[in-house]
Amino acid sequence: MLGLLFPTSGKSWLLGYPSGDLTVKRKIGFLPEESYLYKFLNAEEILDFYAKLFDIPKKERKRRIDTLIHDVGLVSYCKRPLNQYSKGMLRRIGLAQAIINDPELVILDEPTSGLDPIGSREMKDLILEFKRQGKTVVLSSHLLADVQDICDRIAILNKGVLQVIGGVKELLSQRDVIEFMVKNLSEIDIQAVKSFIEGRSGNVVSINHPSATLEELFINIIQHR
Repeated sequence: MLGLLFPTSGKSWLLGYPSGDLTVKRKIGFLPEESYLYKFLNAEEILDFYAKLFDIPKKERKRRIDTLIHDVGLVSYCKRPLNQYSKGMLRRIGLAQAIINDPELVILDEPTSGLDPIGSREMKDLILEFKRQGKTVVLSSHLLADVQDICDRIAILNKGVLQVIGGVKELLSQRDVIEFMVKNLSEIDIQAVKSFIEGRSGNVVSINHPSATLEELFINIIQHR
């Protein structure tokens, strides 16, 4: 779709254009798994360089650069050359570079790679913000928890062959299991409910307290200390 590889057969279209049409390139943002950026430039300079490639006017360039650096959490490091950035910081500036042209379609390859739990959560929040802005995001990742957190639809590939495609909720839903979440029941009440269900030929698979994810626990601890 991006023109980085040439197909042996078939055709593809993006946003109503043949994928090889240069017109559509201005409407796409891309974050590769490894960002190849000029390491001797700082965050402001690298974003200004890529903004110029899109012929963005100077005043608008300045506004977008300031906004993006703030959004990806690099305000304190914007004057530091990229060769002093950690991998996580490079992912952040790479994402800012990918959307400097305010694209309609954003393609992200392993966007949370190298990020700590807080950085990963912030990255996922940014991707969800793209959705709220009406952008289409195509995300490739082997971190399935991240995919489940932020994607509406998923496709699973195995050795280049499409195995399944559909909505996340639809694919993960267990249709033969019903889950209730109830507060303030005593042990006597719980047993009464269990007996009622079993009296209706239901099978109580488990009775447990719900648990948070490890990511939620980590972030809650950090934010309240």
